[in-house]
Amino acid sequence: MITTAGKPAETEYPPNLHFLQRKARALRATCVQLAHDGREGHLNGALSCIDILIALYYHWLNVSPDDTKRPERDRFIFSKGHACTALYAILAERGFIPKELLTHYAQNDSPLPSHPCIHALPLLECSAGSLGHGLGMASGLAYGLRLDGNPARVAALISDGECNEGSTWETTMFAAAKKLDNLLLVVDYNGVQSVGRSDELMGHTSLEEKFRAFGWEARTVDGLDIASLIEVLATFPFTAGRPSVIIAKTRAGAGVSFMEDQVLWHYRVPSDDDLARALAELGELPIHLEGAQ
Repeated sequence: MITTAGKPAETEYPPNLHFLQRKARALRATCVQLAHDGREGHLNGALSCIDILIALYYHWLNVSPDDTKRPERDRFIFSKGHACTALYAILAERGFIPKELLTHYAQNDSPLPSHPCIHALPLLECSAGSLGHGLGMASGLAYGLRLDGNPARVAALISDGECNEGSTWETTMFAAAKKLDNLLLVVDYNGVQSVGRSDELMGHTSLEEKFRAFGWEARTVDGLDIASLIEVLATFPFTAGRPSVIIAKTRAGAGVSFMEDQVLWHYRVPSDDDLARALAELGELPIHLEGAQ
């Protein structure tokens, strides 16, 4: 799906924003449907990172469903594993898994459990869900690729809640010390964690300033604006010899008005009425149900 110029072969550049925004609504509808059908929560963080995933999978990651283990591929670590409905939705949309497989989300013996598992879905780079480990795995991959002389890049998507974890900042120091400018971190700063609001729990300090103090080059962008995300991704690496981080300002539950910025939707499972209201508001069918009506 990626050309030698690094742009998706079937997608216009500059991007067709109307097309991508419609995809974003359809993927959000898919997340709500999966949460409802699988009786699993974590919609807040899934809905907030959809635009980030679209920007990565349509306009940055050098990956292909035709060869998911190609040595020169970019590596992507989806660290916020509890929000995996968003990951499964973009993988299905981009042809890495069949769309019909989404109907098996969170079922027994499914390749799509409620937290991503590499043993269930081998195309993944790693399992996820134990927060605070994704950046460490991504940094290790980036360092190993550098030692091998492999030009592939590594991206990791973490939650703002993972910035509470000491392991995140230990890795931040390691990546800066090793000058891993083949490493991109995206922080989904949606403002909500499982039991409260991120700024209240983290002390109302600037994540961009923190990462700069640790030796990274940082950018803060509107993480719900696909065009802004694509624009900043095009400037990677932000500074030679330094790892890059995007602080993506989003909203928990983005795209569904009655879920937005509500702590309770971290765990709450949508009812039949919630599902109907959300799909009506989004105006798009879930991608695995597009031909069902």
